[in-house]
Amino acid sequence: MHITLNGEAIDIAEGSTVAGLLEHLQLQRERVAVEVNLDIVPKNAYDGHGLSNGDRIEIVHFVGGG
Repeated sequence: MHITLNGEAIDIAEGSTVAGLLEHLQLQRERVAVEVNLDIVPKNAYDGHGLSNGDRIEIVHFVGGG
């Protein structure tokens, strides 16, 4: 299925979840915020939040430093 991730069109497997997408991208859920179709997805919902064809997803990485 086709989604838009941070402004770029990509293909992902049918039935993917937010957690599965993060795993595919090799991103740690503790260090990101995820928005699907303009709604923030709570971290505790990543495993059960299914993605659909045409979804627009934004992932923001948190970076530490000083």
